[in-house]
Amino acid sequence: MVNLSSKNLYSVANLIKVISHLVENSISDLQDRSKGKNRVNDLGDSLEAFIKDIFADTLSESDESIRVQKYSQVFSYLGNPKNPPDLILRNSDAIEVKKIESFRSEISLNSSYPKSKLFADDPMITRDCQVVDGGEWTKDLLDIIGVVQQKKLKRLWLIYGDCYAADNQVYKIIKNTINTGVGEIPFVEFSETKELGRVNKVDPLGITYLRIRGMWGISNPVNVYDYLNIDYNEKVNLQVIAIITAENFCCLPAEFFRLA
Repeated sequence: MVNLSSKNLYSVANLIKVISHLVENSISDLQDRSKGKNRVNDLGDSLEAFIKDIFADTLSESDESIRVQKYSQVFSYLGNPKNPPDLILRNSDAIEVKKIESFRSEISLNSSYPKSKLFADDPMITRDCQVVDGGEWTKDLLDIIGVVQQKKLKRLWLIYGDCYAADNQVYKIIKNTINTGVGEIPFVEFSETKELGRVNKVDPLGITYLRIRGMWGISNPVNVYDYLNIDYNEKVNLQVIAIITAENFCCLPAEFFRLA
């Protein structure tokens, strides 16, 4: 049997925790978890709140003070609307949550490219995030993709980044090449930003600038893992699909399989 590192054991335990809490609670309705007024953002926020409750085992908790207390015990970082990641489990994995409304929709990542791991020195994350759990870390990244229809969660993908994305350097090469190419345009002033770049003094008066923003996206897991011949069922209340490495799967404890 393959020996798992303590980090991998944390990841396996997190996966078991999510599925166990879903099985125990049998809740997929996101309607009461929304607080905003914009429908699209509202459903995304509701899914993220649902995910927090799964990990904190507060899906059925009505006392907000108890919920907040459990959040502080389970998470070392609760995210913000503009920077990745959405969540960090205390001394464990980082989590990114994405909502789609079709079983086969592409996944929009906006300004952040796909990540196999999350590093504390990532320029896209905040200082508050960089220093959690002692700082100077490399974390496994769990991508959670929810298909939400009529305010109900219909399918939930739990995919570790090392099964879904290439090494971070692959995407950095593309980003850096674009930066270099734009910087070679004559008679303009190029400045570094957290985006792909910014071109200043575009016009003769030097008063126009151009922001260059990345709009990254990644294929739906249905297409990525079509070779696995997964038995999809769009009619069930909720289908949960987890993707982990073969090494981690072979070392899952027996209680995981008794959840089925």
